[in-house]
Amino acid sequence: MPINVALLKEIAEVAGAPGHEQRIREVVLREVKPLVDEVTIDNMGNVYAIKKGKDQKRVMIGAHMDEIGFIVTHIDDNGFVRFHTLGGFDPKTLTAQRVIIHGREDVIGVMGSKPIHVMSPEERTKMPKTTDYFIDLGMGKDEVEKLVRIGDPITRERGLIEMGNCVNCKSLDNRLAVFILIESLRALKDKEVPYDIYGVFTVQEEVGIRGASVASLEIKPDFGFGLDTTIAFDVPGAKPEEMVTKLGDGTAIKVMDSSTICDYRMIRFMEEVAGRHNIKTQKEILTAGGTDTAGIQRMSPGGAIAGAISIPTRHIHQVIEMADKNDIRGSIDLLTGCLSELDQGNWAF
Repeated sequence: MPINVALLKEIAEVAGAPGHEQRIREVVLREVKPLVDEVTIDNMGNVYAIKKGKDQKRVMIGAHMDEIGFIVTHIDDNGFVRFHTLGGFDPKTLTAQRVIIHGREDVIGVMGSKPIHVMSPEERTKMPKTTDYFIDLGMGKDEVEKLVRIGDPITRERGLIEMGNCVNCKSLDNRLAVFILIESLRALKDKEVPYDIYGVFTVQEEVGIRGASVASLEIKPDFGFGLDTTIAFDVPGAKPEEMVTKLGDGTAIKVMDSSTICDYRMIRFMEEVAGRHNIKTQKEILTAGGTDTAGIQRMSPGGAIAGAISIPTRHIHQVIEMADKNDIRGSIDLLTGCLSELDQGNWAF
């Protein structure tokens, strides 16, 4: 079954820097309200889409809405804007990019830095720092200050396109997971499920898994699934042991990352579900980085039996993130299958 690329495009392109998820939250609310029994929003801005099950046990799925971005820290006398990062950036990826400052109105800017023509030989060989960049809005200070204030969020400007069997856009991390959770809830709309489902569209993951931790404290889930992208380093020059995952080799079942060792019982269950439904999968071991899975697993009293579905993605934390449509489809099918059959798992130690 093909995926709804038009919906994914809208979800990926809409702005939502950490702590400023208002616009993506509105899209999520529009989509999930017809699909579940109840929708609530907590004080931090997490969206809870709740579908009642046959049993009172609770399963939480976390998909973070926020994208890496920036925040305005200074406007100089010439109207150039300085910023601080919200989330992890490789500074060299900022070169020659357009951004959007979400001030009194949206304003397009460009990331500027010192031209190579006037760099010293030593400067040319140094790795760039985020502080080497400024945002040029093409306006003087007076004009800029009519539109932009200190503390305004900034997101990157890049639309979604299709390339072969792939989609390519900024912020597929983690709008792919937002899309997958919505589509899974759509698939389950008229189906009976064993346990209460809490699909949580979380905030501020990119700055420390903050929203998922708060949500898990509230829900106290018995079971949990993180949904996030992962590295597909299947590119020229990569050693086989460095690849983590490969595009088109199936959705990935997380084994561990630097913040979570997934429950072996959940890994086994996910593999069994994938086998029953002929869903292509691969294993993911990521030695750095973390996801909402950590908050889900740790912040419930006594802990949750937690695992994660990871979507293989090339060029993560750039504006050219790329994922395979078949892997996205497989992620929807695996999550739907797991939520439908969770009562069939062997959860004994």
